[in-house]
Formats: sequence, C-alpha cells, structure tokens
Amino acid sequence: MELRHLQHFVAVAEDQHFTRAAERLMVSQSGLSASIRALERELRAPLFVRTTRRVTLTEAGRALLTEAERILAQVRAAHEAVAAVQGVLRGTLALGTEQCIAGVHVARLLAAFRREHPDVEIRLRQAGSGALAEEVAAGRLDLAFAYRTRADGDQLRSVSLTSEPMTVLCHPRHRLAATEALLCPDDLTGEVFVDFHPDWGPRRATDAAFAAAGVRRTVALEVNDVHTLLDLVDENLGIAVVPRHFRHKRPTLTALPLKGTGEAAYETVALLPHEHSTSPAARALVALLESEGLAPYRPS
Repeated sequence: MELRHLQHFVAVAEDQHFTRAAERLMVSQSGLSASIRALERELRAPLFVRTTRRVTLTEAGRALLTEAERILAQVRAAHEAVAAVQGVLRGTLALGTEQCIAGVHVARLLAAFRREHPDVEIRLRQAGSGALAEEVAAGRLDLAFAYRTRADGDQLRSVSLTSEPMTVLCHPRHRLAATEALLCPDDLTGEVFVDFHPDWGPRRATDAAFAAAGVRRTVALEVNDVHTLLDLVDENLGIAVVPRHFRHKRPTLTALPLKGTGEAAYETVALLPHEHSTSPAARALVALLESEGLAPYRPS
C-alpha cells in the first residue's frame, strides 16, 4: 500500500467526486481512478459506490477513511518533526475553534504565531465542540479551542484556558429582569429558550446544568451563531443561558447569575492529541499561548 494511494482515497472521500478530487490533487482522472482500483484490489473490497453524479463510501471505505486520515497525519507529523529538529518549523497548523471562545484571542494568537513561524501554513476551521474533538482525535486537526467534556479525556489531552459560570440573558422588559434573587433552573420552567445547536459548548453546558437540576426545557429557537442568538433575545423572543462573557457582547440585555452551576460550569480548553501524536506546530502554538500569558499549561 502506497501513501499516494491513501492520499488519493482521502481526497475522493472528501470531495465525493473523482473529477473534483483529481483537479485538487492535480492528477489526471484516469490516474486517480487507477490508484483507487489498485487500492481496492489490494484490500479485496470496494471502497466507493460510484454513480454518474457522486461517489459515496462503502462500509469498508468508511473503516479505511479513519485509519487513512490517522496515517497521513502521522506521516505529516514525522516530516514536521524532522524539520523542527533542523531548526525550522514548516508544514501546516490545522486549528479548530468555536465562535467567541473564552480564554484566548484566537486572531491575535495566530497573528503572533505567523510572525514567529512564517513558513507554517495556518488553516482554521470553526465548528461546534463535539465535531472539533472528533477531528482532533482523527488527526484532521492539530488542536482545537473548545468546551471541555469528560468524554474528551479518553483520546485527548487538554490545556485549560478559563472557566466561568453560566448567565441568563433576557430583555430588560422581560419578567425576569426585575428579579433580585439568584435564579436557579427551576425558576426558568416554561420559558422560551434561545440556544445553540446541541454540538456547541454553551448548549452542552446548559443542558448538563438543567439535567443535573432535574429540570426539563425546550429550545424553541435554535441558532448557529452568537449574533443571531443575541438579536433574538434583544427582540424579547426568548431568554438564553450562556457563558458569563457573552453579556459584554450586548450590554443592553439584562444579565442574571444562575445559581448552582458553579464557577467551573463552562470550561474552555485547547484540545490536543496525546503527546506522541502532537505536531511540532501545535506544540509551538501552546508554547506561545503560555509565553503570552494567555493560559496556564495544565495538561490532563
């Protein structure tokens, strides 16, 4: 099995199309098809279901994709490790982040990284914490800034960025705005909630807090960006339970502390693979994070 066969296979799987994959790889379509057929002969299994419009992975193809991505990531890390020993950091830094992550200014950090390591290509992907954790574990991302869950500890290690309690945001004319006592999940029963997709860190933290309190809630307005969430609350269409730092993004809204969630209800971290799989670029970014005083290094 040759590495180029795996590279070709992953490209077709990502694009779900031979022509597009061939164009991206800058190889002929016939050569790409021959490469995939050679891989299928060696594995004695079809890897794709081919149609005139697209290709999809077979069960064998899905099994191979996970391993192929991991192998290619390890090969890339080996090349970068040798370059790092020679005193030059090259290659790619593939970074993932949630929107408005607390504890680190992502753009400023990447600008500082580029100044120190101009030969490293930076790639950035924004997604929910669940998807980001999966991509780091699969080797598609070098690290990700995300919300921490207990399940992440099985395949990943983490660097703590910050922790903060959850806060209720509502319109100043909402009935809760006049509340003087601390709120608890029970006080929010029957409210219309605005929240993120279940994959997002703030949604996961809120769901966990309400589940721990034994309170059921229904998210009527589900969004995938911070500004839409704030707009909906600003129009008094619902309330939101979010990390405390969100209150600074819309000072006109009323922010109320939520009792019982604790100071570490929402912990954001840098998720990394285990030490032996961490790329030199990821190590350099974490080192920069520490040197800038942006986050203490507390692997776990």
